[in-house]
Amino acid sequence: MTTQAPTFTQPLQSVVALEGSAATFEAQVSGSPVPEVSWFRDGQVLTAAALPGAQISFSDGRAVLRIPAVTAAHSGRFSVRATNGAGQATSTAELLVTAETAPPTFIQRLQSLTVRQGSRVRLDVRVTGIPTPVVKFYREGAEIQSSADFQILQEGDLYSLLIAEAFPEDSGTYSVNATNSSGRATSTAELLVQGEEVAVPAKKTKTVETRQTRVEKVRLCVIY
Repeated sequence: MTTQAPTFTQPLQSVVALEGSAATFEAQVSGSPVPEVSWFRDGQVLTAAALPGAQISFSDGRAVLRIPAVTAAHSGRFSVRATNGAGQATSTAELLVTAETAPPTFIQRLQSLTVRQGSRVRLDVRVTGIPTPVVKFYREGAEIQSSADFQILQEGDLYSLLIAEAFPEDSGTYSVNATNSSGRATSTAELLVQGEEVAVPAKKTKTVETRQTRVEKVRLCVIY
């Protein structure tokens, strides 16, 4: 059996949560054998006594820590550590609990793009808000889910849609919706994927020799 040290394919993201609301940390980890997962808060092992009501789960490589109702005392640095016989990995993020609210605001909006077929495309936005907004990407009004062809990434307030290889059928109107308890914001742009131009060869004049032509040539040779 091949062993592989744990790797976070989706690390923890910092969370800004409104006091009294739920806060969720989640990460995706791979490794062989399946890693064991532990949570820490400010460097100390997280226990039920230290964080009453916290819900911790780990299934199919997805590690989740959910605090149903946060208070200012919950603010701090949270870490998740994955360990197996081949090694270990750690991902860390911050939880900031605030009494203030702010609707989502785009500090960097989607930009329209024109690209060639086969290009790798990246659509970026930066959005802020309190609590942290839920951000979703859409194409022609249909929500985009992460897949081998479309990958959605988050790093702080930067949200990105990656298209591994763009084709003309990927052209269209793309939008991003950011929503939290204080409001909603949308950013929209156009993506145009140009197909490859097929060169049409110049017509050439050529003589086509048919079977009848060949027969006539033979007859002339025989008569001569």
